[in-house]
Amino acid sequence: MDQNQHAGLAKLPREAYEQELARLHVELVALQEWVKSSGAKVCVVFEGRDSAGKGGTIKAMTAKVSPRVFRVVALPAPTERERSQMYIQRYIPHLPAGGEVVIFDRSWYNRAGVERVMGFCTEEQSQRFLSMTPDVERAIVDAGIVLVKYWLEVGEQEQTKRLQSRIDDPRKIWKLSKMDLMSYAKWYEFGAARDDMLARTSSEWAPWHVVRTDDKRRGRLNLITHFLGQVPYAPLETRSIELPKRPEADGYIERDLTPYEIPALF
Repeated sequence: MDQNQHAGLAKLPREAYEQELARLHVELVALQEWVKSSGAKVCVVFEGRDSAGKGGTIKAMTAKVSPRVFRVVALPAPTERERSQMYIQRYIPHLPAGGEVVIFDRSWYNRAGVERVMGFCTEEQSQRFLSMTPDVERAIVDAGIVLVKYWLEVGEQEQTKRLQSRIDDPRKIWKLSKMDLMSYAKWYEFGAARDDMLARTSSEWAPWHVVRTDDKRRGRLNLITHFLGQVPYAPLETRSIELPKRPEADGYIERDLTPYEIPALF
């Protein structure tokens, strides 16, 4: 489906979205239990346009699973020391160990996108990155890590609408960074950088998957459904569980907690 066809779809109703998301949450828990029991290592990379919905999709994916298994990594700007390291070096310690799913909310692909377009690295550095990355990712996959890469794509008008809503809504203003404003005018430059990145770093062992997110709800459901198909997890076994019987109080008297309670305003 192309972008125009996608944009023509009616927004998915909230009730239908929440019903399907609840079903997918059950599957994500099953995947989690399989990852824990099998010692699997799963790495998910989230990249995309500004305001394409990376954060909301990650929240939807991780809402009902354990943060001890599903670990979200969102690295800040590199320190002076990190800038002197081999570029990929600061990401390697965050790769998953056995029994973990690591989600990168932006990743080493900063060098192919933001850094390249905004001039935070040289063209030579970005070209070297694009040339080396398929081999680095081959080593990651050969180490037994399931690597899944997503690019979230939002249309030009929808991006403008979302960024404007961040300006207008005091609850969202924290989402609007100086970098968002600086990069807004570089729509086509980011498009060209994306095209180059997809062409040169989508490989047989680590392909890119593009997700349309003009409708955030559809985008989230499509991505999570696709992700579940990338990991060979087993269905969750049905278990019969009963709560144990509580023993008698044996002289314990419940303490009055009134002096410690916060004011009841609602």
